[in-house]
Amino acid sequence: MTQEIEIEYKNLLLKNEFEQLLNSLPFPEQGKNQINHYFETEDLSLKANGCALRIREKGGKYQLTLKEPHPDGLLETHDSLTEQEARNWLEGNIITKEHTSKQMQKKGISIENLKYFGSLTTLRREAAYEGVLLVLDHSHYHNQEDFEFELEAPSKETGSNVFNQILKDHQIIKRETPNKIERFFYSMEK
Repeated sequence: MTQEIEIEYKNLLLKNEFEQLLNSLPFPEQGKNQINHYFETEDLSLKANGCALRIREKGGKYQLTLKEPHPDGLLETHDSLTEQEARNWLEGNIITKEHTSKQMQKKGISIENLKYFGSLTTLRREAAYEGVLLVLDHSHYHNQEDFEFELEAPSKETGSNVFNQILKDHQIIKRETPNKIERFFYSMEK
């Protein structure tokens, strides 16, 4: 599958809240590392279209993903990359990939204008729970770190109910939570 609708809920956490969720929900003891490599044009045309483009490096595999707005969440379009293709992208030798390039063309964004801006490294833990996927992330980028709770759901109703109940049960305040790429680029502006 090259496209999927992602319905997710996010909340930034304090370190003690992160540890509380880690210890009280069925997360594995050990997490898995992943690296997100972010791309954008100089004039921020992806952002202007509400989009984000990344290569995710995880377990020796590389996936190029374009995220764009969708009425039910985010539309994600994927292309697999070989390690060499990923390295080429990171070195500025960007090659067209069928699915993501097609979606960007529809928005008038040329891949020739893309530039690599850097990476964000995350130690991720995932757990299936009440019909949803729970995610705890500890991320590092630009000499800072953050902690985040995410929930991916099959529907808005299910996701919202489980997400709000977990926050309530653990007395965690709901916080405005920009996505990782927004936090990454904001940290560059500081």
